[in-house]
Amino acid sequence: MDYGTLRGLIALLILALFIVIVVWAYSKKRKSAFDEAANSIFEEPKDINRDNKNNKQETNNNV
Repeated sequence: MDYGTLRGLIALLILALFIVIVVWAYSKKRKSAFDEAANSIFEEPKDINRDNKNNKQETNNNV
């Protein structure tokens, strides 16, 4: 096997990998997961206690 054949096989492997990734990304099974991830930025964080009054911003009093 010469260098040109090896480069051709690697190019075909990369092309096949690209096609697999595109098919995976646009599959209908993944749509709900991607929509949930896209909308997750608009959700309120669940671990922050909103009733805590100690959420004051720290300031530098040494000035």
